[in-house]
Amino acid sequence: MINVGLIGCGYISKKHIDTITQFNSYRLVAVSDIQTDRMENTVQHYNENKKEPTNISQYKNHKDLLLDPQVDVVIIAVVSGLHAAIAKQALLLDKHVIIEKPLALSLKEVNELITLATANQKLILVCHQLRYHPLLREIKSLIDKKVLGELYLGSVDIRINRNETYYTSANWRGTWDLDGGMLINQGIHLVDLLTWYFGDVSSVYGEISTRNTRKATEDIATGIISFVNGAKGVVEANTITKPENLGYYLSIFGEKGSICIGGKKLPTVQHCHVDNQPNIEAKLKKLSNTAGEHYLMYENFLNTLLDKEKLLMTGEAGKKSLETIFALYKSHQQKSPTYLPLLYFSTSDMNDNTNNEKGGNL
Repeated sequence: MINVGLIGCGYISKKHIDTITQFNSYRLVAVSDIQTDRMENTVQHYNENKKEPTNISQYKNHKDLLLDPQVDVVIIAVVSGLHAAIAKQALLLDKHVIIEKPLALSLKEVNELITLATANQKLILVCHQLRYHPLLREIKSLIDKKVLGELYLGSVDIRINRNETYYTSANWRGTWDLDGGMLINQGIHLVDLLTWYFGDVSSVYGEISTRNTRKATEDIATGIISFVNGAKGVVEANTITKPENLGYYLSIFGEKGSICIGGKKLPTVQHCHVDNQPNIEAKLKKLSNTAGEHYLMYENFLNTLLDKEKLLMTGEAGKKSLETIFALYKSHQQKSPTYLPLLYFSTSDMNDNTNNEKGGNL
């Protein structure tokens, strides 16, 4: 039995509770949140899912949960700017870590967590659950088998709306120190898929702009990514689309075919063509209707603990998309391409570098 402690009982925690209650091998034993009512609601939700009363410890101070000897695995679902500090404390106390994206808001913290997990022989699972979606894993398999031939271009398009209510709902939203930026929050899943499909990044050129001057972080971002294999990537994102979300899109172009997925519901096939293989489109569209990526993510984590599988979404894997976005931000700062690997970057560096004037800096 894997005993789980949950730190952060906000909106996203419900997804974790709904997932772990589908397993007999996971058991929630402790929760932590600064708001007592949220802890109580989380415990109630867990017990309703399990259909039996369970004694679950509640801690207002997350450090008390980390000191609880019965906790084996810690789920971290708090404000982004607190991820790294809590994860570090958990690893030092011999806990495995499941952490919401992003892994951290600075490259130094990312590297520290990876090093610490390795030294303590503990797992870090970064919640990039889309990697576990059957459709997206099948596309990865097609790429690895060269079914699309050599890839030459990938594009990420994010056209969504985050209104004033979203940012005023919590004072940390829209801040570089605690929120981390639009691309890190709304764009990182697609950037992660892009780097997963295309491989290591050699350089990034990017520009960002802020039209909503009531916050610090960007709401428009554009970028050109150069991959080590010679392919190019394009990022186009904005969170001020009127009147509402248009959707998220990922397009992949290779010598023998092309695939576009997206829409308001991301894992949907919009287009698929592979030379002389007409059946692939139907297979991918069938996989569009599957779900359960959170379940598959937790299953992979469990099987890794049991030495049955290797972890797909490690700290090292989570670093790749973060470093790519960090490089885009740094490129905006220096007004020139950024070459990887980066030596240092923190989103707090952006506090004095975003052009917040109406009209932006595009």
